[in-house]
Amino acid sequence: MKRDDVFEFYRRLAEANPSPETELEYTNAYTLLVAVALSAQATDVGVNKATRRLFAEVDTPQTMLDLGEEGLREHIKTIGLFNTKAKNVIAAARILVDKYDGEVPRDRAALEELPGVGRKTANVVLNTAFGEETFAVDTHIFRVGNRTGLAKGKTPLAVELKLDKVTPGPFRRGAHHWLILHGRYICKARRPECWRCPVADLCAFKPKTPAPAGAKVSA
Repeated sequence: MKRDDVFEFYRRLAEANPSPETELEYTNAYTLLVAVALSAQATDVGVNKATRRLFAEVDTPQTMLDLGEEGLREHIKTIGLFNTKAKNVIAAARILVDKYDGEVPRDRAALEELPGVGRKTANVVLNTAFGEETFAVDTHIFRVGNRTGLAKGKTPLAVELKLDKVTPGPFRRGAHHWLILHGRYICKARRPECWRCPVADLCAFKPKTPAPAGAKVSA
């Protein structure tokens, strides 16, 4: 995708959604960290359902430790891999209390040292909680980057580095959110809804998915 097309790609997504936000519910940097860690191999809807009551009781690493692993499991037992996730969340809370005085560090390497926190989770926290220009590549963004030609890569890291290279300044902070929402609701895995896509003419994907009968086609 050419530089001018990349700018126009983001401009259109921004025009449709000027202030993109994560769909995960959280109250502070710590609850965001927990929510993102819990969202691995789970839907945001499912995580939000499980964490609403949890975050009403727990919003710091210390209160998470006070709840304990068994108590946490009861809150998140509807989420996939909840046993492993509960162990990781409690272990991470202990590190945050002992090493960082209960604060979430604004540093990717420090975040990635926490159990259950990988590069994607760290990038989401840095972007959403701290306003950093990071690109958290999940399955949606990996698909959109490769399918559209915006940022092709064989691995999530390759796509992330390409996005970092090609994304223009005005759109860097919101890029992660625009791309994940685009992948979640329009550029879907099995059947991308090209007929209502605002950037279809800039996209390398061919052939475009035709509109079903009666569907409203994007101008």
